Amino acid sequence: MNAAPIDVDEPWMRGLHADTGYLLYRLGLRSGQLFNTFLQESGLRLRHYAVLRFLATSEGALQRELSARLGYDPSAIVGLVDDLEKLGFAERRPAPDDRRSRIVVLTEQGRAFLRGTDEAGLRVTNELLNPLGDAERETLHALLLRIAGDAMA
Repeated sequence: MNAAPIDVDEPWMRGLHADTGYLLYRLGLRSGQLFNTFLQESGLRLRHYAVLRFLATSEGALQRELSARLGYDPSAIVGLVDDLEKLGFAERRPAPDDRRSRIVVLTEQGRAFLRGTDEAGLRVTNELLNPLGDAERETLHALLLRIAGDAMA
């Protein structure tokens, strides 16, 4: 059963729409929903995609590094990496400087998957930012980078 549409002119909605944090939260939810819908066919979710994108920028990472860098619980990382290994997108290997530790590396199959997601990611972004012109999109992106940099420092 679908809920009735929300009347944006309701006083409580106007209050929420005046809250930038809430709007960012809602936009993040919508972005995640759109991207997860695209990824659903592959059996992955946005969290898997984030791990793959991180691995694509490195020569491999310890699971605890993935957890710290992506902000995911360590136990969640174990499951995400297990899923990616089953699909052949990542694999655990002995760490070069400590054979007792294992690093997670992106496989060629994982790289190919990421190349195939570029267009879909652009479609999701375009759908979300459709009301904005090119200059506004660039400004928004610059501001979000600045906020994200401060928040993750």
